[in-house]
Amino acid sequence: MIRLSSSLIALTLALSAPALAQTPPTRDPAQIQAGTYAVDPGHTQVGWTVSHMGFSNYSGSFSDVSGTLDLQPKNPGASKLSIKIPVASVTTTSDKLTGELKGDQWLDGAKFPEMTFVSTKVTPEGKDKAKVAGNLTLHGVTKPVTLDVKLIGAGVNPLNKKVTVGFEATGTLKRSEFGVKTYVPLIGDDLHLTIAGAFERQD
Repeated sequence: MIRLSSSLIALTLALSAPALAQTPPTRDPAQIQAGTYAVDPGHTQVGWTVSHMGFSNYSGSFSDVSGTLDLQPKNPGASKLSIKIPVASVTTTSDKLTGELKGDQWLDGAKFPEMTFVSTKVTPEGKDKAKVAGNLTLHGVTKPVTLDVKLIGAGVNPLNKKVTVGFEATGTLKRSEFGVKTYVPLIGDDLHLTIAGAFERQD
């Protein structure tokens, strides 16, 4: 029975291997397909970090991101990005703090349900990096923010067969400038954002 089970497992793996075979993702813009891409919400994460009284850097995240990317690899400056982040999706390792952040003393998710970013300019910096300037709206306030963006990889997802491209974007904003002033400066004013974004091409 042990030999039979091992053989069945080996056979199953052998049969599934071709289906899961994958050409390694590329970081060469010349090999990336142009077109309109949509955020893959299940594989896109938005992280944030603030200083906690100068003792530690405290982090949390947002999820359920949506949006589009008009990607033009041969002319990166013509690319456009628009994303929406539901404020109610904020989460931390503390249920109490998570609830407070959604309330009117902080993000006020009931009144301002979305944080958005809409690009206004894409400036390539080398083969696989760019600065993406745009307007970020948070807590009902819109301010210019520039994100540092790095290409992670592009290719065909071996599971769903969709053309996929992934980027990591980082940026910093002053939360007080967006009206989120609770406990500043005890809790850091600098809000550091990291967006691990996956986008799927729309056919």
